[in-house]
Amino acid sequence: MSASTDRWGIQQDWVDADDQPQRASDATVAGLREVIGEPPADLEDRAPVVTRPGRATGLRSTVSCEDGSTRDLDDVVPDDFPLGYHRLADGRRLVVSPGRCHVPQEQSWGWTVQLYAARSRRSWGIGDLRDLRTLREWTERLGGGFLLVNPLHAVAPTVPQETSPYLPATRRFRNPVYLAVEDVPGVEAADLERHDAELATLRSADLVERDGAWALKRSVLRAVFDRAPADPEFVAWRESAGQAVEGWATWCALAEEHGPDRLAWPEAVRRQDAGGVPAYVRDHGDDIAFHVWLQWLLDRQLRAATGSTTVLQDLPIGVSGSGADAWAWDDVLATGVTVGAPPDMLNSVGQDWGSPPLVPWRLREADYEPFVESIRGTIAGAGGLRIDHVMGLFRLWWIPEGAGPQEGAYVRYPADDLLDIVALESHRAGAVVVGEDLGTVEPGVREALAERGILSYKVLWFEDEEPASWPSSALAAVTTHDLPTVAGLWTGSDAEDQLASTDMAEADVRSGREDLLARLRRDGLAEDAPVEDAVAEAYRQLGTAPSLLLSAALEDAVAEERRPNVPGTTARDNWRLPLGVPLEELTADGGHPGVARLVEALRGA
Repeated sequence: MSASTDRWGIQQDWVDADDQPQRASDATVAGLREVIGEPPADLEDRAPVVTRPGRATGLRSTVSCEDGSTRDLDDVVPDDFPLGYHRLADGRRLVVSPGRCHVPQEQSWGWTVQLYAARSRRSWGIGDLRDLRTLREWTERLGGGFLLVNPLHAVAPTVPQETSPYLPATRRFRNPVYLAVEDVPGVEAADLERHDAELATLRSADLVERDGAWALKRSVLRAVFDRAPADPEFVAWRESAGQAVEGWATWCALAEEHGPDRLAWPEAVRRQDAGGVPAYVRDHGDDIAFHVWLQWLLDRQLRAATGSTTVLQDLPIGVSGSGADAWAWDDVLATGVTVGAPPDMLNSVGQDWGSPPLVPWRLREADYEPFVESIRGTIAGAGGLRIDHVMGLFRLWWIPEGAGPQEGAYVRYPADDLLDIVALESHRAGAVVVGEDLGTVEPGVREALAERGILSYKVLWFEDEEPASWPSSALAAVTTHDLPTVAGLWTGSDAEDQLASTDMAEADVRSGREDLLARLRRDGLAEDAPVEDAVAEAYRQLGTAPSLLLSAALEDAVAEERRPNVPGTTARDNWRLPLGVPLEELTADGGHPGVARLVEALRGA
């Protein structure tokens, strides 16, 4: 991680996933410098100080601690100094971190779940938080110790709903489409029977119909909210939740009135600090309260769903530029660029994920608050965190507007500070943290993650070494949501899917499949073996890994051939494919035979 950068943080020279030197064009660098802007000369005098007990800071100051106490700091942070977010006498934020995340002590296995896809016959056409509870209780019965779920973050409360869980409106709050409406206090007066026809349509749909599910849920939930008296528990929760949730709810109300793109709103409300927002809040109290109430329900239902089992929540790399977090922190986000990845094993033409990046120096100037709130909000109530594309805490691939993914450049971030903030939030929540380190990973990244107790991410399809040689400080898996399922790989249908929906060269797709098949066959799996044998072999190999967390995909348990997402395409029903088996059938005692065989293979039985 010693590659040089300019004072804007741009790394013009870099090494790609094939260890080949690359250089961003001068035009790209010039354009990114204009977007980033000149960092202020006095930034170091105003930026937060992130440190650990026992370390020298060069500071001598009175510190106002977040618990209300006052401490004196004389250069070295004492070992008994309280962890947390404090203020120095000159107003700067002082972050004291343990420097290491919570790490489980024993190996366990669990399921990777696309919750929207895990539909029960009861749910409203989309997996919900009662379904998550069912999955958690089933996993416990099977002897599993965790679940890893797709991002549950909220999108705009409008139709059409954003389908990708990785392009939310916010990384701080959750999507009410996952509410189990039947479990909402007061719903018994809503006469749900009159919606039987609509529910039947949603439940029988071949795809996850988010638009229909949300429209119906919103209608019922608003009727319940308008009819029911204020719940004292809700009132107390709202008072304790602070201003962040009020800002989110205000954005939701505005989005319902003016549309989901805040950049198209009247100028008086286009930013959270715009002059017309206070008057809007005064005039729309009930609408704002409704969206706060939805977040209270989500908090209640998620905690009930997770129980005492670790449920790793997924943190996307960014948010929609038209969404609520962008509305709240308009000055911190870059405009005219998006983030993605250069060509690598995941996609031979690179990827553009559509999210605007945080400007590194502006993030520091904002006391890292956008990052702190995103980490804390994602961990809350679940006990685990998976950081998507964790390399983005070190550097991000910025793509200028109108350019292709190959025409970007890396911009570097204050990784040491960001990682120590993750460690602090993990320590406070008792939450295990996994960093998804797949793709182009520069030297030093994995060492920095390990030093802080952030588990690496090992995937059978990516690794040349056999799982038995993988590190213990990792989450190990056969595949991911962006890679082939075992059945799709084995039958060849996944390769055909890629060719039909992307611009990838056929030779790259075919050779990529052969590389993965070689991993699957390395211990003698016959070429004409049935799919069920291929799945069992993949998880037998995975079960030899000493990694702390062993993750099995629900798609593999039911021999699903379609992966949830093919990166780099919109010509496919990404993020809308339901699991091929109803949840009742999957989780019943003596249920789907693929489950028992996969678990036996994983355990080495």
